[in-house]
Amino acid sequence: MAKRASRHKKDTMAKISEQRRSPKRKYARSGYDSPIDAVLEVIGGKYKVAILYHLRGSVVRFGELHRLMPLATKRILTKQLRELEGDGMITRKVFRQVPPRVDYSLTKEGKSIAPILDELCEWGKRRIGRST
Repeated sequence: MAKRASRHKKDTMAKISEQRRSPKRKYARSGYDSPIDAVLEVIGGKYKVAILYHLRGSVVRFGELHRLMPLATKRILTKQLRELEGDGMITRKVFRQVPPRVDYSLTKEGKSIAPILDELCEWGKRRIGRST
């Protein structure tokens, strides 16, 4: 029975692997199954959308971002900021002073998502209005 289940699992994994390599997919050349996959790769973190939203209007220091998102630990906030920086969505400017100061702002690419974030915020407001 165990051998049979193991063989079935291998066969299933082989089919999934083949489907991923299949050139029939619409976005096969990009490496994504759909455009939303490309979006989620960049903004799919727990706090990434909130970070981008808070940066959309100005330059914000790390400490201020942390105050705006009190549930985010410093560690996870730093990780999400570095990922957004690596994806070209934000810039990080370090000031060599005591105490250290780090400012974050949106890049041109990051600014391009601002209208979408504003629409999401409006949707959220309408949603909140319905539940009260």
